[in-house]
Amino acid sequence: MNIRILTLSVLALSMLVVSACNTISGAGRDIQNAGEAVQRAAD
Repeated sequence: MNIRILTLSVLALSMLVVSACNTISGAGRDIQNAGEAVQRAAD
């Protein structure tokens, strides 16, 4: 039973880490796009 709980905990933690990376990556792209839009407007 302890192995099952440990396995489920590791799986849940892995899913959280993967989703956090995707969220941070998406935010980075949004910020980059906004910066490029400001540069285009300044030109």
